[in-house]
Amino acid sequence: MDPISRESSPSYLPIAGLIAGLVGLLLGAIALANASKASKAAATASEQTSALTTKVEGVESTLATASANADTALRNLSSLKNSTQEGFNTVATELGKTNGEIAKLQEAATKAAKPAKAADAKSSGPAVAGPDEYVVVAGDTGAKIARAKGVGLADLVSVNPGVNWSALKVGQKVKLPKK
Repeated sequence: MDPISRESSPSYLPIAGLIAGLVGLLLGAIALANASKASKAAATASEQTSALTTKVEGVESTLATASANADTALRNLSSLKNSTQEGFNTVATELGKTNGEIAKLQEAATKAAKPAKAADAKSSGPAVAGPDEYVVVAGDTGAKIARAKGVGLADLVSVNPGVNWSALKVGQKVKLPKK
């Protein structure tokens, strides 16, 4: 026989088992609720991470485009600088040529020209200036004549209304103003 019989065993064992089961069930429910909260938080964090990743990718794309545009602008600027310098060099060369041609024309204009025949067909010699007159020689201009004779250019022009000062001819007579 058993030292302890069934009839004499305490009846609190099934109650303790029931309490342990209920505590386990309660702990499981709490764990399930916490797991659900954690799952929701993880999903929210995942969505935020995905949104941030999308934004970072957009910024990276914008930066790549800006970098490419900056490189293109730098190449264009360099090309513009080179073409501008070439243009200035071309203009300088042409100005040098033009200045040389102008100098040759001025030199040719100052060389002595053949004396022109006098307007009067009766005279056989060169034109002779009378009192208060001047006979134009090669290279003369209104300003040169005025300086040489000590008169004002405006006065010289005013006493010679019919004279074309831009086309003076050798041997042509001009009147001199009174000093």
